[in-house]
Amino acid sequence: MFEQQSGRLSGDGFVRCSDGHVRWGVYGAAGVVFVVREDDGPKVMLQKRSQMAHEGGTWSCAGGALDQGEMPLEGALREASEEVGAVPGTPRVIGEYLFKPAVDWAYTTVVVEVDQRFGDSINFETDAVEWYAPDAVDALALHAGFASAWPHLRAIVESA
Repeated sequence: MFEQQSGRLSGDGFVRCSDGHVRWGVYGAAGVVFVVREDDGPKVMLQKRSQMAHEGGTWSCAGGALDQGEMPLEGALREASEEVGAVPGTPRVIGEYLFKPAVDWAYTTVVVEVDQRFGDSINFETDAVEWYAPDAVDALALHAGFASAWPHLRAIVESA
């Protein structure tokens, strides 16, 4: 771990959780599903993970390890800006889903509405960025964690 410019300790690294599993994110992790409302319905941004990332070649949302003391929304937006680019306008949180398999580790996925499509592959973790209708997501090769969370996230996207 190292100190970042924010003065916080980076959470990058693996940790053995209280349930015995090893997971990424010393202080937990967070991701963000961006949603844009279009005339033909909502679209969600997904990124195709590069072969250098865990479960490379699968689709997921932008995200990663939280830094020490970082809130999930803050960390998810930071990770997204590092992986897919700056978020335009004023993002609006419409919900979140918490995966907490152990008392000492959690992954929070925040669902955020934006005014326009954006995003590109800007670092080694991302091979592609695409916007999909919720119905199309089920047919993709999804990261296992995201696949488990998707039904909950889809309900948030469609109910907002």
